[in-house]
Amino acid sequence: MKQKILLLWLVLLSTITLAQKHDIHILAANDMHAQIEVFPQLAALIDSLRAEDPSLLVFSAGDNRTGNPINDKYRIPAYPMVALMNLTGFNGSTLGNHEFDVHSLSRLIGLSNFRYICANIFPSDSVNIKTVPYQIFDVEGLKVGIVGAIQLSPQGIPSTHPDNVKGIRFKPAEEVIPQYEWLSRECDVTILLSHLGYPKDREMAQQFPWFDLIIGGHTHTQLKGNEVENGILITQNKNKFGRVTYITLTVDSGKVVDKKAEYIDVKKYSKRSGLVDAMIAHFNDNPEFRRVVAIADTPFETREELGCMMCDAYISECHADLAVENPGGVRIDSHPAGDITVLDILEMDPFDNNAVVLELTGEELVTMMRTYCHDKYVSFPFVGGFKCEVIMDRKEPGIIKDVKLTTPDGKKFNMKKKYRVATNNYIPATSKIPEGSAHTLNIQTTDILTRFLENNKTVNYQGVRRLTVLSR
Repeated sequence: MKQKILLLWLVLLSTITLAQKHDIHILAANDMHAQIEVFPQLAALIDSLRAEDPSLLVFSAGDNRTGNPINDKYRIPAYPMVALMNLTGFNGSTLGNHEFDVHSLSRLIGLSNFRYICANIFPSDSVNIKTVPYQIFDVEGLKVGIVGAIQLSPQGIPSTHPDNVKGIRFKPAEEVIPQYEWLSRECDVTILLSHLGYPKDREMAQQFPWFDLIIGGHTHTQLKGNEVENGILITQNKNKFGRVTYITLTVDSGKVVDKKAEYIDVKKYSKRSGLVDAMIAHFNDNPEFRRVVAIADTPFETREELGCMMCDAYISECHADLAVENPGGVRIDSHPAGDITVLDILEMDPFDNNAVVLELTGEELVTMMRTYCHDKYVSFPFVGGFKCEVIMDRKEPGIIKDVKLTTPDGKKFNMKKKYRVATNNYIPATSKIPEGSAHTLNIQTTDILTRFLENNKTVNYQGVRRLTVLSR
C-alpha cells in the first residue's frame, strides 16, 4: 500500500513539473554592419544575462558585415565579426543581403561556430555555401524551432550586385515557409528569423499565424516592443547596434502563453569585456586607415552632399561629362569638418565597386535612373554635372511621375546628345541600359575618390543640392 501511495505521489509531482510555466530568453541583434567597437559592451551584457539564464539564445537577423573597413578589409574579409560572434556565443544568424558583399561568405561560414539559417536560398555545390533552412534548439527540454528567410529585390535576388550571387537560386519567402509548418507541431516555440523588412514581416504574420515570434531586420525599423501582428510579436532595431532586443517567451504545456520584448541600448551598457577590448585593438592595428587624404572645410550634413562629392570625383577622374551614384552606395549619413582619412573613404564606399563609364543620351540616362530606383524617389540616384527635377505623383504617393534634367546653371538639357556618364558597376547591373553601352574601367571607386580628394586637398559641399522634388 505504501509503495502505491509513493508511486501516486511521484506521478503527481511529475505532472506538476510538466505543467509548470517556463521562460525562454532570447537576445536578438539585427543589421550590426560590422560595428565591432560595440562588442565589448555586448559581450558583457550577454555574460550578465547568461549568468541569470545559462540557456539564453542569441540570434542575428542578418547584415552582420559591411560598414566598417576594419572588418571588411581584413585579411579574410569580415572575419573580425565572425570571431567576435563566436566569442560572445551567438547561436545562429540568418543571411542578410550584405552577407554576399565580397566573395568570402563560404570561408566565413566555415569559420563560424554557429549556423546560418535561411530557407529560401538554394546554392549550387560549386559555390560551397553551407546553410540550413531551419534549426531546432533544446532549451531545458523545450524545443525552439527557427526558420530563416532573406529579402529579394524585384530582380529575384537579395539587394546586392548580381555577380555576388552567381550560382545561387532564391525563392520568395512566402513560397518556401509553408514547408516548415510542421515545426509548430513538433516544437514548443516557433520563430521566423527574418531579413525581410518590417512591412514584409507583418505580411508573414498574417500569412503564417503558426509562428510565435518574428525576429526582424533589413529595414532598420526601431520598434517599441509591443508590436503584435495577428498574435505574433515582431521585433527589430535600427542598424549598427541602435539597440538589441531582450525577448521573454513564457511556455505552458507546449504553448507560448506570454511574450514580451525589451529594447536595450547596448552602447550605453556600463560594463565591458577586457578580452574583447584586446581583440578589437588587434583588429584595429592598421596605420594606413588613419592616413589623412584631404580636409573638409565644412561638415557634410546630408547623404546628398556626400553623394555629390562622389559624383564629382567620377567626373574628374574618369574624364566624364556626367555622373550618378546610388544612395545605397553612400554608407555614412554625415561627416564632420576636418580630416578625411582612408578609413572615412572606405566607410563611405565599402563595396569594392568598380568604376564604369557609359555612353548615353539624356533620354537613356533618365531611363537608367528611373529603372534603377523602380520609379521610387527613396532610392533615386545622386547626380553630378547636371541637376534633376523629380516630379512625384500626387495620386500615388512615393511614385515618380516624371524626371526633368537641366544643366548646372539651370538651362535646357539636350536630351538627344550622347554623354559620357560615370558611375559604379552596381547601377548598370540593376537598371535598363542600351546593350554594349557600359565600359568597366577596372578601377575601384574608392581609389577614384581617394585620388580626387588628394588632388583637391580641401573640399566644401555644405548646402549642395542637385535634386529637387515636386508633387503634381
